[in-house]
Amino acid sequence: MNISEWIQVAVLALIQGLSEFLPISSSAHLILPAQLLNWQDQGLAFDVGVHLGTLCAVLVYFRQDLQQMFVAWIASIQGRHSPNGTLSWLVILGTVPAVIAGALFVDLVETWGRSILVIAGTTLVFAAVMAWADLKRTERRDITHIGIKDAIWIGLAQAMSLIPGTSRSGATITVALMLGFDRASAARFSFLLSIPVTLGACVMMATRITSGQSVMPLEMLLAGAVIAGISAWTCIHLFLKWIARIGMMPFVIYRLVLGVILLLIYFKLPVMS
Repeated sequence: MNISEWIQVAVLALIQGLSEFLPISSSAHLILPAQLLNWQDQGLAFDVGVHLGTLCAVLVYFRQDLQQMFVAWIASIQGRHSPNGTLSWLVILGTVPAVIAGALFVDLVETWGRSILVIAGTTLVFAAVMAWADLKRTERRDITHIGIKDAIWIGLAQAMSLIPGTSRSGATITVALMLGFDRASAARFSFLLSIPVTLGACVMMATRITSGQSVMPLEMLLAGAVIAGISAWTCIHLFLKWIARIGMMPFVIYRLVLGVILLLIYFKLPVMS
């Protein structure tokens, strides 16, 4: 293990933690080090580690909400309904489209969706969609007003984010804004919706690790998970604190710049003049 390998682990884990919950697309960012610095893929075990780190971050951040939701969900099964119980069922309902899409299209996406051109295109297109949704938002509803149709639409947006470059949080927050929810509620429901999907992604990736596959040292995996988790927790905290004030436009501008850089890389043009 040399210093360059540790640097790669730290940088990639930091990118994963910061980009997982921001509406900027983690896949678009993770492709840049490989293209610009010629870094090798760290492998499925590393992917599992950093995703577990981000999962722990969102679980810790929303631990009180999740505890209340779980207790209320159990009570709802017994016939005692409450807003938190309803929210729990809506998170479950919103997860279903992503589960179906993942089962049907994951191989197709991995075959053609990792192209830099595809990621650049989706990064730019959804930047425009995010801008439109943020500018046209009405913010007439909060998270307590989410209904079955809302959960399905937001869940379909999450399923669509299976396409690299889309951004899971970007897609779900954008659709929630289109449905009339305020920015903070849109972001909060998006983060809650990420929990079962991230857990499912970890399980799926873990099952694909073969016994003969090269796995990086345990201390590197743990370091990657910790870095991803701390950066993800910080990202969630700051995003929820600032989203009502700053809106989506800073991320729209960032995505436009990123998309152009990816196009320059794809067409082998100078990234910087």
